[in-house]
Parts: sequence; C-alpha cells; structure tokens
Amino acid sequence: MSGYLGIKELVKPELTAIEGKMLSAVGICEPLNSKIKSFLSEPSKRIRSVVALLYNKAQGIEISDSQLEILCAVELVHNASLIHDDIIDESSLRRGQKTISTIFGNKLGVIAGDYLLAVAMGKIAQSGRTEIFARTLKQMCIGEINQNFTRFKIGTIEEYIEKSKNKTGYLFDCAIKSLIPPPSAAISQTEAGDFGLNFGIAFQIRDDLLNILHKDPSKPSTDLEEGIYTAPIIYSGSVKNYTDGIEKTRILLNNYVEKAKNDICNFEDNIYTRALNELTESLKDE
Repeated sequence: MSGYLGIKELVKPELTAIEGKMLSAVGICEPLNSKIKSFLSEPSKRIRSVVALLYNKAQGIEISDSQLEILCAVELVHNASLIHDDIIDESSLRRGQKTISTIFGNKLGVIAGDYLLAVAMGKIAQSGRTEIFARTLKQMCIGEINQNFTRFKIGTIEEYIEKSKNKTGYLFDCAIKSLIPPPSAAISQTEAGDFGLNFGIAFQIRDDLLNILHKDPSKPSTDLEEGIYTAPIIYSGSVKNYTDGIEKTRILLNNYVEKAKNDICNFEDNIYTRALNELTESLKDE
C-alpha cells in the first residue's frame, strides 16, 4: 500500500456512495444547507467507515446498500459531534475552512449539529441498529461530560482509557459491529467489538499525543491550557514537566496498537486484512 490514500482506494466506491448518501440526506434552507453540504464533502479521512469496511471485507462480507446507509449514519454522527466540538472549543477553523458556528453563531451551530443527528437517527431506525447506536451516543456524551467535570485534575490512566473508550472507541466499535450480519454469521460480535475499541483507544491516544506536541493553529487553546489532562500529564504527574510522560504515552499507544493487531491476527490473508494491519500499525508513534 502507499499509505492511507492507498488504503482508502480499496474501498473508494463505498466511500463515494456514503458521501453521496450524506449529501442527499441534507435538505434545509439556504445558506446553511450549502454550508453543511460543503462541510460534509470537505477532505476527510472517513477512517471509521474505512476501518469498518476493511474489517468486514477482510472476512468475505459483501457490502450492501443497507450497510452503506449504516456507515452514512456513523459519518453523520461523527460530523455532528465535530460541529458541537467546534462550539465547545471555540474553534474558528475546521479542515481549513471557517466553522459553521463561526459563520452562523453558536445557536445555529448547535441546531446544525442536532439536525445531522436527527438525519442519522432516521437512517439508524431503518437499519434496525438502534440499540447499539443509542449506547454509542450515550457513551460519547458521558465521555465529554466526565471530561468537563475533571478539568484541571490529574486523574488515573484507567480513567483516561475509559474516557478515550467513550469519546472515540465506541463509535469505531459501532461502525464495525453494525455491518456484521445477524448472529448466525461466522463473525464474532465480541471479537469485532474488541478490535473496534482497541483501535479507537489507540486512535485517541495518538490524537492526544499530537495535541500536546503540536499546537493546532485553528484552536484558541490547547487541551493542556483548557485543563484537559491526557496521558503525558497523568504519567508525569505534572503540567509543566511532562517529558517522561510523553515516552510512557508512546508505549501505551503502541501497546493498544498491538492489542488491535492481535484481534485480527487469525484473519485470512487477503488484501483487506493486510490493509487493516497496515492502517493499525500506522497509528504507532515511533
């Protein structure tokens, strides 16, 4: 593979179809309608859909239109959370463009995020996967709520992992498991969930590590400045001298990458399994 772009090429037809479904599902008054569609179609990793597609295709599952509708719902939920995050973080830019809240204000920004959630819920209801999505949305909210009430407090690594699982891991878990056919299928829901959570936790740890090493110019402040203390701070026990914590965080990240790779070690050797392994390995911080 030639990196992430090469991996995405393996599922390009499905990703194109998902984006088409996202855009066709949006229908409100201008100028908000055009801005939301532009936001949804801006360059994005679509990593939740990519991981879910690779996981299922690696096990020989042919992706149906109804499964693409499910991933469309996953992407809508994720993008709704980004719109809300931009309001919480007071971010002016997202993917190089002005955020919806910057253009239209926070009130309409909140409603725009809620609107995408409502569109997603319509697709979720039709899919019959309401229970797993409801749990996922609940856990995502719990992660954000707990983070707010623990600001400026150095917690434990166990609490940090739980927060990472809630904020990020469960949506990967949901994306993968929601595509799996009924329980009679040979694919284990438990094993799929383990991979999704481990991959998602690794993804969040990596994101937090990058956040503390490289300031995002689109955000007015860093997690550290906002009192959101991630693994480097927790390991070092200090908000000023966290060098030792960075190295320990790298070890933690790489351990979760290995856990995720171990979850798929018995997969049949095919192009999708190899791509999934490469994508998982790419999360490591060397």
